[in-house]
Amino acid sequence: MVFGKRLRIFNCLSVFKFVQNCSMQENYSRRKFIRNSALTGAALSVAGSSVKAFGAEKKDTVRLGMIAVGLRGQSHLEEMLKRNDVEIVAMADPDKGMMAAAQKLVAQYNKKAPVEYTNGPTDYKNLLKRNDIDAVFIASPWEWHIPQGVDALHAGKIVAMEVCGAIKLQDCWDIVDAHEKTKVPIMVMENVCYRRDIMAVLNMVQKGLFGEVLHLQGGYEHDLRGVLFNDGVSAYAQGVEFGDKGFSEAKWRTNHYVNRNGELYPTHGLGPVANMIDINRGNRLTALSSVSTKAMGLHRYIVNNPKGGENHPNAKVKFKEGDIVTTQIQTANGQTIVLTHDTSSPRPYNLGFRVQGTDGLWQDFHAGGFDEGFVYVEGKSEPHTWDNSKKWFDEYDHPLWKRFSKEAEGAGHGGMDFFVDNAFIECIKRDAPFPLDVYDLATWYAITPLSEKSIAEGGTMQYIPDFTRGKWRTRKRAFGLSDEY
Repeated sequence: MVFGKRLRIFNCLSVFKFVQNCSMQENYSRRKFIRNSALTGAALSVAGSSVKAFGAEKKDTVRLGMIAVGLRGQSHLEEMLKRNDVEIVAMADPDKGMMAAAQKLVAQYNKKAPVEYTNGPTDYKNLLKRNDIDAVFIASPWEWHIPQGVDALHAGKIVAMEVCGAIKLQDCWDIVDAHEKTKVPIMVMENVCYRRDIMAVLNMVQKGLFGEVLHLQGGYEHDLRGVLFNDGVSAYAQGVEFGDKGFSEAKWRTNHYVNRNGELYPTHGLGPVANMIDINRGNRLTALSSVSTKAMGLHRYIVNNPKGGENHPNAKVKFKEGDIVTTQIQTANGQTIVLTHDTSSPRPYNLGFRVQGTDGLWQDFHAGGFDEGFVYVEGKSEPHTWDNSKKWFDEYDHPLWKRFSKEAEGAGHGGMDFFVDNAFIECIKRDAPFPLDVYDLATWYAITPLSEKSIAEGGTMQYIPDFTRGKWRTRKRAFGLSDEY
């Protein structure tokens, strides 16, 4: 199994931005960190937005380990290398080619070569034993996320975990239980929460422009056929190979489409709208029902590809994942959410967002530009007439984007990678709660196995666990509250 290879999608074809190099507080031993974390545990917010990030000591430099340095891991790595407050201590990945590429990237920034852990898929555990690492990035294939995250928490390492959905529901409880036992924080790295138009809408929602929010939509609607298949050498759209003959994401991601049928990637659509209706912070998800179309798109792609054809061995593969999966979700406060997973069809990129309240609504099209959406506010828009979203977003641009737009230029995914990565590092430095925490991670991840079960049972209702164990009633908003991070 080869670790990290999550792609740069849409603007996705550009990638993350994060952190930098300095030095750590002297003599900050792992023993001291764990002791301080335990002392802090008594003060960890039960009713607050998250657990305290780090320990009792603030710091100027964060010492990082990278678990998986495939394409996605390398994009995180590059952003870290740009910063002056991050030191990359070690990297783990069994793929020696990816490790070599990561080390080449480090050299380009004239930074010290991190220690390598490349002796098989479990060598990351030796990285976790180091006393000179404060936090880790996990950008491995989906099935590794929770096991590696649990191991990292028990090793006393703060975790930045890439997104996907859980393999099984128990995974979600495992990561919550590990956090609650160790008191070590973890942040889910859902970058779309920081998309500029979405944060403007969040600002509008919090200022009451749409009235009381009733219904939301989002998803992952993106042609990934050129990601799921390649020629084993190039990452994008150069053939019809996958699995052992594939490269990067095609080596592991496509197998999920062979073996599973569900909402495989819920966080891009769910995360942003969850923040708008205070999920896990005064509200929660209660139940879902999912249905899927039949699977045709990936087979057709293989058959119609110049490097494939009807006689290609992969043309005989039976894909289980339906081309379009639709999931309906209910909330405790009476809202509904619809998620759409559509990645096997020929289509332009669009995440299909819609936020509708008693006084108006917003819906997007295309990739998130300020002028790529519609807004209607009763009493302020012309009756029965859409406004171009730019008219509103120029006015309600989120303070965070106003402050850091220059710093975010060139960052992956239209700049939003800068914000999610920056939040992780700044929270550690400031000993502040993460804006997207373990309970968000567990709740969003849970959609995948629950949707699989619902589809397998003909669309039956599935109840969504309360991973906060009742604390959602008193926990406070944490995301996008200021221009700080």
